[in-house]
Amino acid sequence: MFGHQFYNETTRRYVATFGTLFNDIIITRKDNSGNTVQSMKVPIAYGPKQKFLARLEQDPSLSAPAMTLPRMSFELLTMTYAPDRKLTRLLHDNTPRQITENTYKTQFAAVPYDLDFELNIMTKYNEDGIKILEQIIPFFTPDFTPKIKLMDEFDIALDVPIVLNAISNEDTYDGDFETRRALIWTLTFTVKGYYFGPSQEKKIIKFAEMNMYDKFDAEDPVVQITNRPGLTANGQPTTDINSTVPYTDIESDDDWGLIVTIEEFE
Repeated sequence: MFGHQFYNETTRRYVATFGTLFNDIIITRKDNSGNTVQSMKVPIAYGPKQKFLARLEQDPSLSAPAMTLPRMSFELLTMTYAPDRKLTRLLHDNTPRQITENTYKTQFAAVPYDLDFELNIMTKYNEDGIKILEQIIPFFTPDFTPKIKLMDEFDIALDVPIVLNAISNEDTYDGDFETRRALIWTLTFTVKGYYFGPSQEKKIIKFAEMNMYDKFDAEDPVVQITNRPGLTANGQPTTDINSTVPYTDIESDDDWGLIVTIEEFE
């Protein structure tokens, strides 16, 4: 219906960036003398916590390698339009890319969306959960702002705030002694992201003409104003129409001047 086929992989980049923030958390366990007896990297995977808890309960062995605690999971929950960060629809990206000497690519301003994520910390021992939690919350005040590359075509990288909204905990132990216990810390986040539409090919405007008419005579203009780039033969910018080369020979990235001419008619 919209007549455009494009895919900027924006959501995928947000998900990958969010997961990367927590993929290098390590906890250690010590004996009564304070000596480190175990050090482990906490695994993280995309998916709802119910999926991992189901796998945990189906495995009766606490030492089974298929599913062990502690571990983390995260998932994208909702995407909501953010009108408070809206920009005008007519605003174009200010770094267009030239394709040929007469055409370039550009696009309209990005559309703001809030993406709600949930991070779940699942542990067997309460101390493990606290160790993981304390390696996360000091970086959010309440937001952490990484720079994310959102478009390869225009080399667009934006600072995207990730806001920590709330923290809650839950103990799933409710049953007999054979039921495996899982302590769950749930952290909710909001990623204040943007989405870009398709790029568009436009012609480079090198000459602009504006006519002004008398309100009693709409046929013949009384004033004509023209704008064109000015560049001398040796590559110097100029505002003198008698010193410039033809505007069709001037490239958009040349160091040109602006020539404005005003012609009045009787």
